[in-house]
Amino acid sequence: MKTAEIFKRFWKPYSAENPAAQRIYDLFTSGGERVVHDHIALRTFDDPRMNIDVISQVFTRNGYEARGTYEFKAKKLLGRHFEHKSDPLAPKVFISELLTGQCSGFLQETVRGYIDGIGRAGYNDPDLVYGGSIWGRIPFGTYNRLREESEYAAWLLVYGYRANHFAIKVNELKNYRTLQEVNSFVKSHGYRMNTVAGEIYGTPEELLEQSATLAEVLPFEFSDGVFEIPRCFYEFTLRYNDSTGKEYPGFIAANADKIFESTNYYSHKGDMM
Repeated sequence: MKTAEIFKRFWKPYSAENPAAQRIYDLFTSGGERVVHDHIALRTFDDPRMNIDVISQVFTRNGYEARGTYEFKAKKLLGRHFEHKSDPLAPKVFISELLTGQCSGFLQETVRGYIDGIGRAGYNDPDLVYGGSIWGRIPFGTYNRLREESEYAAWLLVYGYRANHFAIKVNELKNYRTLQEVNSFVKSHGYRMNTVAGEIYGTPEELLEQSATLAEVLPFEFSDGVFEIPRCFYEFTLRYNDSTGKEYPGFIAANADKIFESTNYYSHKGDMM
């Protein structure tokens, strides 16, 4: 499968189900920009039936290889990023997994129950990574109890396999040279940014700066009713060249830790759209 086709399959549901992301994309393109995505991010559990090694296969079978590993101890997450071996312009991929063994008995039992409810054929499906919530709808009470311990687990069990976010590569924009300019443009159209630790994460000295919108809060149909919860968000990434003149290709764990907060409605109640 061509790389472009893989990302189109992720972009289609992401943009359809997250209208703010599509509108932001359109704001840039209507202004004459060609939007290039720096990376996408996916979430999963550490169960061997669907951990990073499994989810990444759609990429590693199509020219990608693992390049960096990241730990998020407070959130009990492990992350890995992948780059295309021969095409430096192909979007990078960041996949994280929840280390369920470090979580409470309730979380482990709940997640395992839903995971075990799917036959092996479901996890062997090569299209698993595009499948959304293959486990079906869960009760809102279960979601709420999970998110009190791990917003990541609650989000993942509800939404499943899809792009958690896309990231626009600011380096490729013609009319915006800094993240401050991008953020101001996005905010001027009514969208709010993740400000859990300021609007911009990282520095030029670290060779990477990132910012992100807050996930839109939209109605979602649970097994016992419709409730409003956060969906996905849009990120903006600016990369700098190292001392050799090569663009920094990796990620910074401290930045990514803050980016995860973009879907955490409960940390940003006063800031949500």
